[in-house]
Amino acid sequence: MKKAILGIKIDDVTLDEATQMVENWLSKDGKHYIVTPNPEIVVMAQDDEELKKIINRADLAIPDGVGLKLSGDIVCIIPGIDLMEQLIELAADNGFTAGFLGGRDEVAEKTRERLQKKYPKLKVTFAESGGEVDKDGNMTTDYRLPTTDLLFVAFGPPKQEKWIAKNLQKLDVKVAMGVGGAFDYLSNKIPRAPKWIRGMGLEWLFRLIVQPWRWKRQLRLLKYLFLLTKN
Repeated sequence: MKKAILGIKIDDVTLDEATQMVENWLSKDGKHYIVTPNPEIVVMAQDDEELKKIINRADLAIPDGVGLKLSGDIVCIIPGIDLMEQLIELAADNGFTAGFLGGRDEVAEKTRERLQKKYPKLKVTFAESGGEVDKDGNMTTDYRLPTTDLLFVAFGPPKQEKWIAKNLQKLDVKVAMGVGGAFDYLSNKIPRAPKWIRGMGLEWLFRLIVQPWRWKRQLRLLKYLFLLTKN
């Protein structure tokens, strides 16, 4: 069910419901894309009409961030990394292929290695950084992707969303998903918050402690809270 927060449409679905939707897409023809709006992205979209349109036209916009519950409308929360890993498990169990695009310092390749170790049946078509992508979602190098069922794109918002929107129809891909920094966690480059911290809704605080440079990004959360009070 679509619900709007500050003009951004979000699907208030559970992790299992989202996974079932993607499984249905993978079993049929067609192209689909998934976005992961959290309070930071919601704020970004207030000043970026292109990003807002991309999110609102997405086939699935999962509620990624406990702050979305503060709107009073969102019940479910699905961290993007959790959906990504559940889709990886789905792919491994059902013979779907996966591709990893983005990240730095060979993090895509390290993600592939760790996931194939955890899910030995997983078929990976490629794992590449893909080169630089500008703020408008344009790749600075000509990079051709092989055929794949699931494409996980880790350029960070809003670059990844814009790149997917510009390129999905040209790619031999069934489902594309922007995953932000998920490769860093799945490759074990950066530790993820323990489950008990995640259960308390404090994963954002753990990330801030591990990556203190993120403090400027957290200012968007304050803006988000301010915008909610005005809405």
